[in-house]
Amino acid sequence: MIMDHPLRAELAAELHARPFLRLAESVSLMHYAIYAEDNPSIHEAVLRALCCGTGIPLPVNSATHYSVQSSFGWHLKWERHTEFSTFTFVIPRNDTDYFSDTAMEGIPANWFEQIAGNRFVACRMELLSGDHARAVREAPSQWIDGPILVGSNVLSGGRVFCDWSVRADGFMRFLVVDEDFREEQGGRLLQRLYEIETYRMMALLTLPIARKLSRDLDEIHTSLQSLMQRMDSPGVDGDDSQLLVKLTHLAVRLESLSGSGGRFSASRAYEKLVLARIQELREERIEGMPTIQEFMERRFAPAMETCRSVWARHEQIAARIARAVDLLRTRVNLAQEKDVTRLLAGMERTARNQLHLQHAVEGLSVAAISYYVLSLAAAAFKALHLLSIPIEPELAEGIAIGPVVLAVIAITRRTRGRLAKRNSSDEEYLVRPLNSSLTQQLEHS
Repeated sequence: MIMDHPLRAELAAELHARPFLRLAESVSLMHYAIYAEDNPSIHEAVLRALCCGTGIPLPVNSATHYSVQSSFGWHLKWERHTEFSTFTFVIPRNDTDYFSDTAMEGIPANWFEQIAGNRFVACRMELLSGDHARAVREAPSQWIDGPILVGSNVLSGGRVFCDWSVRADGFMRFLVVDEDFREEQGGRLLQRLYEIETYRMMALLTLPIARKLSRDLDEIHTSLQSLMQRMDSPGVDGDDSQLLVKLTHLAVRLESLSGSGGRFSASRAYEKLVLARIQELREERIEGMPTIQEFMERRFAPAMETCRSVWARHEQIAARIARAVDLLRTRVNLAQEKDVTRLLAGMERTARNQLHLQHAVEGLSVAAISYYVLSLAAAAFKALHLLSIPIEPELAEGIAIGPVVLAVIAITRRTRGRLAKRNSSDEEYLVRPLNSSLTQQLEHS
């Protein structure tokens, strides 16, 4: 009998899926991050090409992390993330040829050709201990000579120096001095440093999008302002329908820009990871040098703030357009209601005129019908008189005038009452749905 859920083992192993590097000596590290938005299959393909080109075993299918020792002396650590993959090569360092290609020995040139155009991060790191560390810590600028030297005491047992500059060979440099690291602290520190750089670059992917989006939002904002001014202008009631169409087109254009919302959300997530990794360094100031946190606050934080402000502006403009559409739709509905009210008033006047005309016609109709009925009655009375029935035709006709006229009047009124009742029911049936529809539209607006 199986007691565990099918996903239990996989989810429990996720906690140990990406262990820290275990380093107990001076090492040279080279880190690549591969990003290919339009070719997600490149990550596994590049890993398998590296394995085939260097003779290391192939990973299992659908693997998201892989760690192996090569026959050339370097250790490979590969990780597959949601949007990118990383290749980290580590090799022990016994000489002073720092920031060289020692960690890449044995890798065929065609492998580098496969990642051409997709290398998003490239870092060289040196972890020095013992006599090498003491010799370098006093003059880090010999190896890190960028425009700004950033450095700090970290983890209460070492120092980090960097300049966050991409050199002519395409790599950034990080120099780590091991003064008193405990077990595995060196490996954790190197991993945090290249994660800071990788996540920082992934977060900054949104910055070009934000700049372009900002220009588009400027155009949309200008158009929206113009339409709002036209809405507020007197005598624009007849143009409300056209304004509503233009606002709808503006809303569609803005909505088409919302496709980058996922990129902005990812940027915020990567920014949080960067800040978390910096906090984990537990930095202490080295006199005369900015710390990594201070450097990021001056250079990285403004870029992220720009992304946040642009997306917030996008949301604000979207809300303004939605409110403008609702207001204009309400105005259109009110105008339609006025038109319906005028139409009903016209129908009422027409009905009233018809009623007056009907009353006049009814009077003539009563006289005409009574005349014809009496004519028929007179003919009948004359026929009876010829049959020797004692009836005086003229007298009988005169006596019948009153009852005939009253009977015609009664029949006419009864018929008119039935028609009026039927017409009232038909009008209520037609007007009630129209009023209900207008009420619902106004409540929605």
